[in-house]
Amino acid sequence: MSHPEPAPPRQVILCDESGRPTGTADLLAAHTGSGKLHLAFSVYVFSPDRRQVLLQQRAGGKMLWPLAWANTCCSHPRAGETPVQAGRRRLLEEMGLACELTVGPAFVYRAEDPAGRGVEHEYDILLVGTSEAAPAPDPTEVAAWEWADVESVEQDLRGRPGRYAPWFHRGLPLVTGR
Repeated sequence: MSHPEPAPPRQVILCDESGRPTGTADLLAAHTGSGKLHLAFSVYVFSPDRRQVLLQQRAGGKMLWPLAWANTCCSHPRAGETPVQAGRRRLLEEMGLACELTVGPAFVYRAEDPAGRGVEHEYDILLVGTSEAAPAPDPTEVAAWEWADVESVEQDLRGRPGRYAPWFHRGLPLVTGR
């Protein structure tokens, strides 16, 4: 009886501080130890009037920052994908949502998971879109979601910072201009 081949480990694209690719690494290796700087993207979907942002609570099974609230979705581009292609793919996979995305600013950050499960060290490209649709998220990725008033989220980030993923603290002001 033949056994199926195990799935190959997921790879991330390593990069320098300006986002230029320098190689690849196994996803787990990039997120453990001291972490390896790699390309990532964060999608922010706003209501058409830009007063609300679609947030997700990360699933409890996530290795890093489980149950933390964050932007609409985030992940890593695959080899040969543009940030927008990667963002649209992941937005559909994770949130069951499709919309046009535009490339915003990018930043480098490094953060250690508070429970010691690993580290994020990413060149994070911000992608912005608008939608009025209700998402249909994958429950293995998303514990909960909500359309939230941007001003209320900004206040909550200051009042309860530990409730949110660290990249969200950096990214939201960059996409709102506030």
